[in-house]
Amino acid sequence: MESGAKGCEVVVSGKLRGQRAKSMKFTDGLMIHSGEPVKQYVDSAVRHVHLRQGVLGIKVKIMLPHDPTGKNGPKTALPDKIIIQEPKDDNLPREPTSETKSADPKAQPGAPAMPIGAVGGPSPGMIQKHNPVLLLCQ
Repeated sequence: MESGAKGCEVVVSGKLRGQRAKSMKFTDGLMIHSGEPVKQYVDSAVRHVHLRQGVLGIKVKIMLPHDPTGKNGPKTALPDKIIIQEPKDDNLPREPTSETKSADPKAQPGAPAMPIGAVGGPSPGMIQKHNPVLLLCQ
């Protein structure tokens, strides 16, 4: 941890004291256990020690710090790292303004988009047949 690691984990298992096998785990700092970043951020090693009573197993995991240069750790940042940026200054208008929007830039405001009976428009007979107000009055 003094050399810049983000976290470490040491597991010692086997016949530590007596006849029964035990497992002891020592952890410090931050350690990720799942996902794609484990392959980049965690270095692990396993060693077996043969003793007179039996075999001891030692597992060591070290989580490396993020290094943009890539010398002491991976270049890619952790996916859950959040960077908060300051909001941009908005130029607020001093006076309210309004805009007129129309489908045709040549159309006059207040005039219908297509006059009745024009080529491509509805005929007056179609308006009378399918107008719900006129159908109820008849």
